[in-house]
Amino acid sequence: QVQLVESGGGLVQAGGSLRLSCAASGRTFRSDAVGWFRQAPGKEREFVAAITWIGGNTYYADSVKGRFTISRDNAKMVYLQMNSLKPEDTAVYYCAAGSRASYSGREYDYWGQGTQVTVSS
Repeated sequence: QVQLVESGGGLVQAGGSLRLSCAASGRTFRSDAVGWFRQAPGKEREFVAAITWIGGNTYYADSVKGRFTISRDNAKMVYLQMNSLKPEDTAVYYCAAGSRASYSGREYDYWGQGTQVTVSS
């Protein structure tokens, strides 16, 4: 079992930055991929970014490419650096772990509880 806990969300003005963290307990990410997803009120959950532990390959949604950066520093922490935030980035952000990186949430087996990000205009 893997338990995931997100942190770092909050309220920020448009153009600002936030850094989200995803901490894992239970086992390491070494054979997994970790993804970030988000869900805004009234909208479906959408893919944001993903990273593979082996190789550190990264994947981004077009809407965040060039503004967000996903990274990992050891076997248990993954980060999402969010710059140049826009009001449309407002959502609950979730990290998820799975056996491979995917744009689909169905490929991920473990999910955190989410952290709220609110960007004011």
